[in-house]
Amino acid sequence: MSGTTTADEAILTWRTLPFLVGGFLGPFGTMVVISIYPELRTTFDASTAAVTWSFSGYLFAMAVCLLVSGTIGERYGRRRVTRITFCVYALASIVAAFTPTLGLFIAARIVMGAANAFITPLLIAGLSEIVEERRLGRAVGVYAGFQAAGSAVAPFASGLMAEIDWRWTFILVAAVSILLSLRPAPGEPRQSLNAPPIRPLFRLAMTRLWLGAFTAAAGPLGLAVLVGVRLRDELDVSSSGAGAILLTSGLLTMATSPRWGSAIDRLGGRRASLLSLGATAVIGATLGIFGEVTTFVVVWLLLSVVVGLIPLNLQRLAAIAVPENRGGALSSVLAFRFFGHAAGPLVFIPMLEWSSSVALAVASGLGLVTLAVYMAAERPEHHSSTG
Repeated sequence: MSGTTTADEAILTWRTLPFLVGGFLGPFGTMVVISIYPELRTTFDASTAAVTWSFSGYLFAMAVCLLVSGTIGERYGRRRVTRITFCVYALASIVAAFTPTLGLFIAARIVMGAANAFITPLLIAGLSEIVEERRLGRAVGVYAGFQAAGSAVAPFASGLMAEIDWRWTFILVAAVSILLSLRPAPGEPRQSLNAPPIRPLFRLAMTRLWLGAFTAAAGPLGLAVLVGVRLRDELDVSSSGAGAILLTSGLLTMATSPRWGSAIDRLGGRRASLLSLGATAVIGATLGIFGEVTTFVVVWLLLSVVVGLIPLNLQRLAAIAVPENRGGALSSVLAFRFFGHAAGPLVFIPMLEWSSSVALAVASGLGLVTLAVYMAAERPEHHSSTG
């Protein structure tokens, strides 16, 4: 390759495209239910609390499996594991599309969550091995942009399809999953003597990242769920309208994620994290006081931009924390992230019904715990021990 090759050209290639599309699919499959709660309530004659388990159940299953999925994937081969789990994801999506009862729908969602756990960390681990470390921040930023796009497009797509039939969304997820099964992540099985070690995953640095992942996901990274519910139930926005708003915020996050990645590479994680999480706490503290749709949406869009750094910095730190078992480190950190994603709605949606301003402020402020974790993880001795 010539010396004029840009960082984008080194990251956005046919070789990395399956990683990025897979990064899109995971959040897409996770978030498809957010803007169709009313339709699910009507279809299954169920309450909001019952329907919420189609989201939280997915995330709890994913979180539990993530505790071991990265290590299993490294041991038995990323290629084999991702191919099988894309197929399982597709099958579960078909079941979700055609099931007649809420119980079976939630069961299908739980299987989807478990399958997704065996995809997400292995894609990031593979990406971290084919991109040189000095560009890793930008690479993870691009990947995080695709994740943000998946989170954003899902409520819009499902909301739009709900105008016809919400079930079409899950048929779309199944189709994309089948296509991705044809291009699994590279990585062959490792013999038992070279099996990825487990003990390094229990270092103090890793337990800090687990705490940071949980608080980030339960709080600021889960704000889109609260915003989506408030738009539908309190501000009387239609399913397609709420989806369009969440799509816009996700596209903003996608557009700014690579720049956040470059900011981390250039300025360092400590200052970038302080800027992002500090601004999140301040802006989030005011979000719930706006009862007029336009103002609420403008503030939310601003907040979604600064929230964008949080997951990519978490993934960057996890990718370099345990070089001898990248998949295991990533999956364990992601496990705590999705435990947070699952727990957040169960805590904050009832709080939202009581006081939207309090719920949104507390969820945003929880990121200050994440900030403390990031600041500790970015100490100079951290870099020297991993670099």
